[in-house]
Amino acid sequence: MFMRIPLTKYGWPQVVVYPAAVLVSMVVFLLGTQHQLSLGSRLIGAGFLVVIFIWTFAFFRDPERRCPSDRNLLLAPADGKVTDIETIEAPPAFLPKQEEGSGAALRIGIFLSIFNTHINRAPCNVKVEKITYRKGKFKIAMNPQSGRVNESNDLDLIRTDNPKDRLIVRQISGAIARRIICDTSEGQELAGGQKFGMIKFGSRTELYVPLRELATPDSERCSPMSGVKCLVQIGDKVKAGLTPLVKYE
Repeated sequence: MFMRIPLTKYGWPQVVVYPAAVLVSMVVFLLGTQHQLSLGSRLIGAGFLVVIFIWTFAFFRDPERRCPSDRNLLLAPADGKVTDIETIEAPPAFLPKQEEGSGAALRIGIFLSIFNTHINRAPCNVKVEKITYRKGKFKIAMNPQSGRVNESNDLDLIRTDNPKDRLIVRQISGAIARRIICDTSEGQELAGGQKFGMIKFGSRTELYVPLRELATPDSERCSPMSGVKCLVQIGDKVKAGLTPLVKYE
């Protein structure tokens, strides 16, 4: 029976070009080194190319997921490892112009290695208010500072459930990732866990949530008085559309 490999549409054309290039390289390597290298060395080299071939398909995998339906949860927008949880000054998008410079927000950073699924998903039921692309550098995405200087794409979101908070999901390129894909548009509504894009090869995704009360600065979790509870800690591994990051209280 034929088994369909769940590959993302965002992987085209690389999902065809890269494996084809690896296969061609494998044939050239085996034929071109038959008189220069021993059989064992040739098999080791070919095995290395086979690993790259398999990894190419694995990188663009798009597994089916049944997302939690609890409307009080904010789900992880990406697979990966939580590298930083920080209370920051609220971004301007969260505040009326007359209140800019006040308020606080929770920022959760997720690093995606080259072995993670790279599909981005909506953290909850939202409407896309604004999309802002910014050119930048390509520093290592594990560093929290990369979110401020690297190429990035901000999705300003408004929850369609109560509380109708504004959220931000930031797609960030890394040292290897060089292309951000955002398959949604301003005004579009997304369901919690719905796919909206990906970042090709090693990257970072951040979630920004407004806090009604300032959280304890030296705490890895936001204050219970903030109205939201952070459910993860630095070092936790999360999955997009499955792992709850924040819960409204």
